[in-house]
Amino acid sequence: MKAVQFSDHGDRSVIDYGEFPDPTPDRDEVLVDVKAGALNHLDVWTRKGLPGLDLEMPHVPGSDGAGVVLEVGEDVTRFEPGDRVALSAGVSCGKCEFCRDGEYTMCVKFHVIGEHVPGVHGERAAIPEANLVEVPSGVDWETAAAAPLVFQTAWRMLLNRGDLSPGEDVLVLGASGGVGHAAVQIADYAGANVYATASSDEKLEYAEEVGADHVINYEAEDFAAQIRDLTGKRGVDMVVDHVGAATWRDSLASLAKGGRIVTCGATTGGTPDTDINRIFWNQLKVIGSTMANPGEVDDVLELVWDGTFEPRIREVLPMSETARAHEMLEEREGFGKVVVVPDSEYDR
Repeated sequence: MKAVQFSDHGDRSVIDYGEFPDPTPDRDEVLVDVKAGALNHLDVWTRKGLPGLDLEMPHVPGSDGAGVVLEVGEDVTRFEPGDRVALSAGVSCGKCEFCRDGEYTMCVKFHVIGEHVPGVHGERAAIPEANLVEVPSGVDWETAAAAPLVFQTAWRMLLNRGDLSPGEDVLVLGASGGVGHAAVQIADYAGANVYATASSDEKLEYAEEVGADHVINYEAEDFAAQIRDLTGKRGVDMVVDHVGAATWRDSLASLAKGGRIVTCGATTGGTPDTDINRIFWNQLKVIGSTMANPGEVDDVLELVWDGTFEPRIREVLPMSETARAHEMLEEREGFGKVVVVPDSEYDR
């Protein structure tokens, strides 16, 4: 088969689309004919290399994808050939104290398909049965591929970990990205008053279309100062910050007393300059969140499949142009998710 792959960490030039051994499903795995995949910033960081990340090379990336079941292992009971499925990429052991308590994303062996082990950006992929969800027949492949990782992440972060309530004020940073535009929709669905930042007026218009009540161009304005003005100097109850080092201090400054910042990532760096004095004096909460448990995945994807939430697609490219897809993420071009399709399936 053909697959996206890289044999060394580095810049976009390390990405190749070429021949790769066909996967063979294990007893608990499903062989999927991949119809579409989608990118996340995780793909960029995996390509560049992360501390402690020791991959078997060449590595096939991709933590989002969807397709048709071709074959199932002998222990598989939930799926059969012909089923439409999508990937939910978090893998847990099922045995540790956290798994036994139903907190699978806190598993001591938690890892992500596409980051720590081979991913799904190829023509076919062998995926554990537990990491697949059913895709209804009326859902297109681009939506099925683009939705799972960002919507499950935003759902757990806002509603479970962040305990967002109707009527609260929430600020979503980077509302044009995958997690950001999912968070805007979920916050609006939860009945919050949604503030959103983005880097251009066009992106802010998109943010308003998907549910933002107030928008701030962070390239032109100090968003923390704007939040203070818009809230009568009170601040917001919650900040959704997956940006990291570049925004952390201003995120803390945007919070009301007793407010909370929720984070699931740090695309600009994970070691920000912080303000501990503000945290203890204003009694702020800093809450981390990673992906979602199976029940949370089912809950949010049901709302994607029925059209309540919409994964916005900024571009659909053949997998042979994955380097260009990485460029779009790194250069913050467009709004929403970038989808890649096996060249054999690409017809645009």
